[in-house]
Amino acid sequence: MAELVKFGLDDLVDILKAAGEPTRLRLLALLAAGDLTVTDLTEILGQSQPRISRHLKLLGEVSLIDRYQEGAWAYFRLKQDGRTAALVRQLLRAASENDPVLLRDSERLAGVKQVRAERAQEYFSRNASAWDELRRLHVSDADVEAALQKLIGAEKIGALLDLGTGTGRILELFRNQYARATGIDTSRDMLAVARANLDRAGVQHATVRHGDIFNLPLEGQEFDLVIIHQVLHFLDQPELAIAEAARMLKPGGRLAIVDLAPHGLEYLRAEHAHVRLGFSHQTMADWLARSGLSVTKTVDLEKADTDSQALTVTLWLARDTRSIPSEGREGQSTPHLARS
Repeated sequence: MAELVKFGLDDLVDILKAAGEPTRLRLLALLAAGDLTVTDLTEILGQSQPRISRHLKLLGEVSLIDRYQEGAWAYFRLKQDGRTAALVRQLLRAASENDPVLLRDSERLAGVKQVRAERAQEYFSRNASAWDELRRLHVSDADVEAALQKLIGAEKIGALLDLGTGTGRILELFRNQYARATGIDTSRDMLAVARANLDRAGVQHATVRHGDIFNLPLEGQEFDLVIIHQVLHFLDQPELAIAEAARMLKPGGRLAIVDLAPHGLEYLRAEHAHVRLGFSHQTMADWLARSGLSVTKTVDLEKADTDSQALTVTLWLARDTRSIPSEGREGQSTPHLARS
């Protein structure tokens, strides 16, 4: 049983005042199920936008919900961690699953998510052929995912950050290991796909946000694990993205990178917007070291055929060295290189 969250009297009264109103309690129940806009919420609750916005403002003032901007849209969700979020989740668990108002809200939420999924699928279908072509050049996604899971291990992850989250697949893959997760992407279309996929998979402890990988909309030192999966070859200055990822890590946290080994397929620049044609072990190790990270393992996945255009996928795992005493770093052996 979860430990009971305790508050001072004044703080507890403020929280209960904010949550203890029918519409606001309904909003909290909806926002516990994922990211929603004011438009989504007005459609579900059948109330005016100014009224919904007022309720959201009151909930935000006592830190019960998060708000973040994505272009012209603002998304809201129940805070994922912290004492106030824990208290609200306790209150929501006390609500009857058979309450007719909450059941109706849940049905309307399902309708909103279905429309979201249909729009996302339209975008995904338009681009699927190009993605399939790239997949054929290297080992299967299943092999890469299995190698990534093995590299990271089965230990529990407090907070995970997925940079360039795309379809949200990494958030799905590790959903049973992390307590909370955030995915960042620059494409609002891909974020729509990710949200639809997380809805379908029932993943409620992860959120996706629009953001610049070089200037993340997050506080530093928040995450135990950061993953950058097949993103760096699209960037002109990938080393700066690595530095920003390192800034997100808690002391002793880990960064996992999945990308391509050096290759000569120049057509990928023009046809698929690849800026970099892969990365060597040494280049990646140098960039990681500049950001205060030490490589702990590198894995190469080669396609099992003789196709001259076959690409090698490389996985790097590095750790933030701030938790390692300086004398403990002296004489460290060269990182182990495992070849699949």
